[in-house]
Amino acid sequence: MDTAPELISFENTANAFEYKSDKELRRAATLFTSMGYSPLVWLGTRLTPWLVRSGLPVKGVIRKSLFAQFVGGETLEETAMVAAKLGEYHVQVILDYGVEGGDDGEEGFDHAAEEFNRVIDYAATQPNIPFMSVKVTGIARFSLLEKLDSGMKSYTGSLMRRYERVLEDLTAMEREEWDRVGRRMQRIAREAAEQKVGVLIDAEETWIQDPVDVLTIRMMDEFNRGRTVVYNTIQLYRADRLEFLKDSYEAAEQRDFMLGAKLVRGAYMEKERRRAISKGYPSPIQQDKEATDRDYNAALEFCIGRLDRIALIVASHNEYSNLYAVQLLNKNGLPLGHPHIHFSQLYGMSDNITFNLAKAGCAVSKYLPFGPIRDVVPYLMRRAQENSSVSGQTGRELGLIRKELKRRKG
Repeated sequence: MDTAPELISFENTANAFEYKSDKELRRAATLFTSMGYSPLVWLGTRLTPWLVRSGLPVKGVIRKSLFAQFVGGETLEETAMVAAKLGEYHVQVILDYGVEGGDDGEEGFDHAAEEFNRVIDYAATQPNIPFMSVKVTGIARFSLLEKLDSGMKSYTGSLMRRYERVLEDLTAMEREEWDRVGRRMQRIAREAAEQKVGVLIDAEETWIQDPVDVLTIRMMDEFNRGRTVVYNTIQLYRADRLEFLKDSYEAAEQRDFMLGAKLVRGAYMEKERRRAISKGYPSPIQQDKEATDRDYNAALEFCIGRLDRIALIVASHNEYSNLYAVQLLNKNGLPLGHPHIHFSQLYGMSDNITFNLAKAGCAVSKYLPFGPIRDVVPYLMRRAQENSSVSGQTGRELGLIRKELKRRKG
């Protein structure tokens, strides 16, 4: 179904919240109102992890508030109920096992790889779960990634050439450890290829991203033949990522594989700027929001003009960028449901974008984390902080919810 972009309205709250009951909308309104108070968010994000770790009875409160809004469930089975409900409105799901990476030792990393494969196997049994996400920090030691990245930055040349140089600088034990990381990632990608589930490799901090990019490109070179299994996440709030996207495309052309590209703005801005100041190097982050928006939309234009070689995921909460992607599809004479373009927003946010795109015939997913409350608390704290700090985000969500509640009252 093709729809002209002017017929897609992100103001249509009837479409946006059709899947939510009045009670669920009122609960969401209360939550977003709370997140509008920065001091409350500041206090809550510091207290909550401690309260959960201490064993105090706070999980019930978290489950009924932040968890219910932003997480699919504690188990895959609970998450399946949310996915089924979204499916009724032609919205698909990107499954995210919401456990943050940590240096859990080789056993822990092997277990995480097994868990990722379990998620892939489960997704393959569901009608509307085409993707799942993987954090490389879940299967690799952070300090090893840091050493690889630091070494790569000390050399010049292409990404792969710098990578080959730095391998020579590792100890024999470190090379063996890195080989195990590669084998874990290969097992995950192979399982995904066999089960026909896409794997989205999450972006990381700039000081560990280079080896993650290498690992991802190697997996694309091996598994993205004829169809797209592995996707890299490209953060356009980094000043160098538009060029990196173009370099990745050149590699895909030369090696004859499909480039999987998930475009996001970024998730570590304040952390990146603080580290750059503390260590005395230029910030890798764009100078201002306008530069990020410019590069993001330029990346959309680059990818949509090359969908024969690029499988694109527009992972954005920016209303203009989503409409711009639709306009580019129309301009290029491509259907909104083109098999190489997919839209995505986080579960619990920007329903006005997700459900109106779905109604128009776009392939669109909710990014749906799941896991025990204790394990997903870091994710929940990020959602609270982002909604509090992103200018206008909380107000926009709250305004749309109130508009829909008013509409329903007639």
